[in-house]
Amino acid sequence: MSSTNLGAQPHHRVRQVQDSLISVHLQRAVKITLLIPHVPTTDQSTYPLLLVHDGQDFPALKLRETVEDLLRQQRIPPLVVVGVHANEGRLQEYGTAHQPDYDNRGRKAGYHTQFVLKELLPYLESKYPVTTSAAERVVAGFSLSGLMALDLAWNHPDIFSKVGVFSGALWWRRRAFGKDYQDSDRIMHRQIREGTFKPDLKFWFQTGTLDETDDRDEDGVIDSIDDTLDCVAELERKGYRWGKDVQYVEVEGGEHNPKTWGKIMPEFLKWIFLKY
Repeated sequence: MSSTNLGAQPHHRVRQVQDSLISVHLQRAVKITLLIPHVPTTDQSTYPLLLVHDGQDFPALKLRETVEDLLRQQRIPPLVVVGVHANEGRLQEYGTAHQPDYDNRGRKAGYHTQFVLKELLPYLESKYPVTTSAAERVVAGFSLSGLMALDLAWNHPDIFSKVGVFSGALWWRRRAFGKDYQDSDRIMHRQIREGTFKPDLKFWFQTGTLDETDDRDEDGVIDSIDDTLDCVAELERKGYRWGKDVQYVEVEGGEHNPKTWGKIMPEFLKWIFLKY
């Protein structure tokens, strides 16, 4: 991340903007919420972009307050945060672009990917002060949208250089859990296993110890933690380094909700700007 630096005079305030655009790929109007550095209209700077899925949850995450607090403390430089709102079609629009799950959920995830790449990013670049550099673009999401964010980054490292996955739905699988199910049926894990190393791509994963209660292999560890750590292991086998290319944060008592994700958000935002 190099458009701005912590030595520059910080912009403590952000302005919140509500916007929308008509998506041909999703065949609907997509609402977006933007948090933009409050700068003079004569300022022609561009800023790093954080694209967040489930943007309708910004108030519950207290994201504006968190960004302003970190700017005030000079813990992060200015950035533009864009939240893409989901609607009642969320279970179909989020997932893995190349393949829905065993119950045909996520069948529009490919259209969502096209929306981001061909409609949303060009729109943002034409109207708002966002960078066009992949090195300064980050994508993130929560639960199912965390899976979507990981799928986007993994398949488009020329567009995004970092990804944040909060309580990701990494159980996403091509076969229902039962006598024929195997862990190799998890779709994102398989993508990584069969894919290639993408230089400069970095990953941030969070889970909570109270994300869920399911423990399909009865090893005493809930599935969300198992699935996340197994995904990290797949990345390590590709050559990504724990603690360098991959950051894992486990929140003791953390639940599967915006309250937990909002509390850990400052750590993620600071991680975005770490240099290795």
